[in-house]
Amino acid sequence: MIIGLTGGIGSGKSAVSLRFAVRHGIHVVDADLKSRVVVEPGRPALQAIVDRFGDAVVQSSGELDRAALRERVFREPQERLWLEGLLHPLIREEIVTDLASATSPYALLVSPLLVESGQHRMTDRVLVVDVSEETQLMRTALRDNVPQQQIKAIMQAQAAREERLKHAHDIVSNDQDLAALHKQVDVLHQQYLKLARGEIQ
Repeated sequence: MIIGLTGGIGSGKSAVSLRFAVRHGIHVVDADLKSRVVVEPGRPALQAIVDRFGDAVVQSSGELDRAALRERVFREPQERLWLEGLLHPLIREEIVTDLASATSPYALLVSPLLVESGQHRMTDRVLVVDVSEETQLMRTALRDNVPQQQIKAIMQAQAAREERLKHAHDIVSNDQDLAALHKQVDVLHQQYLKLARGEIQ
């Protein structure tokens, strides 16, 4: 059984997936990490990106300058669409391979673009980490030290909160402290074990 975990930027997906992994031993596949793997130096995708955007999106180490690329693609929507067209199939391949190696009773696919990219179709259930947009802005600005304008552009590229919630089978509310968040995850874990064993539908 595969649970898709999603939420907007700054919603707390990492805190939720960490609890599933560390406390409950659940196999976690992070789509964001896979998106880094497919653009590593020597990979064809990196070369395609350089061919399109030039050397300005590459660091002196030869690695992708993700901040420079992000700024470029969020300024020009058609470039973002081109980039997604290149990367999404490659990321999907990496995800499928990793999920197939899971040995825990169920696995977690963590993706900020679970709904938008169609990755939710690879899952049996969708779990949404939900917070208010004000909280998203505040947390992300503190964490990433980037201008609010850039955060808003990223939020606009992601599914609207209502759209995500429409796809949700389960919702974790992350507007309190970490203990409250962990409690919700622990309850869901027990539910997912029963689902995986076929004890409940």
